[in-house]
Amino acid sequence: MKKKLIVGNWKMNGSLAANQALVRGVLDGLEGLQVNAAVCAPNVYLSQIQAMLHDQRALDLGAQDVSMHEQGAYTGEISADMLREFGIRYVVVGHSERRQYHGEQDLHVALKAQCALQAGITPIVCVGETLTERRAGGTEEVVKRQLAAVIQTNGHCISEVVVAYEPVWAIGTGLTATPEEAQQVHSVLRHQLNAATAQAARISILYGGSMNATNALTLLNQPDIDGGLIGGAALKASDFLAIMAAASQCATAS
Repeated sequence: MKKKLIVGNWKMNGSLAANQALVRGVLDGLEGLQVNAAVCAPNVYLSQIQAMLHDQRALDLGAQDVSMHEQGAYTGEISADMLREFGIRYVVVGHSERRQYHGEQDLHVALKAQCALQAGITPIVCVGETLTERRAGGTEEVVKRQLAAVIQTNGHCISEVVVAYEPVWAIGTGLTATPEEAQQVHSVLRHQLNAATAQAARISILYGGSMNATNALTLLNQPDIDGGLIGGAALKASDFLAIMAAASQCATAS
């Protein structure tokens, strides 16, 4: 039985007090759930959360970005080796907000994934189209191009990544792809990964477009959706746990 993977992306949210309450609430509700779970927090809080998670295995720690450089004169950047010292299991690369606001290109994302893999950290590689690209019928072309860059750069190591499909038009907007729309793109990505590696079955493909407690079960029941990359709903323990409960239900039923 392959467990679903549910990852919370806090984005630029949090405080010492809020983090303490949120993580404690999540840990208190995880018992008995058949799910793999993680939270990706702002870098300044990684030490705090690492300390909270050190004596358990139910919830992994992730970061929201990593440098494509190993070290050097890159003020403000955080290397993969630095993240590894904080027990980081996952790191998000290529999130649409990084692509949009920081000008990250496909090659940048591929190199960041490479640095993460070299440090023993699993990159969560985000791909997705804008509303304009979807309306122009370019969804498949866009997501395949974005993923191809990561495959070409990382070769056989591609089996060690996680992929997250996040339609840009459904992030933080309250909109979401229908289960059928999401499954269609996940299927495209699955076929691309199958062509790239014989170990594609190991790769989880997450849906990252406004998954919440209401729509999680329907989305997670799709055959090629292996979990979720959760934004706003991950900031409230009860909502995040509801999504994980839905994931657990899918895993139990499979």
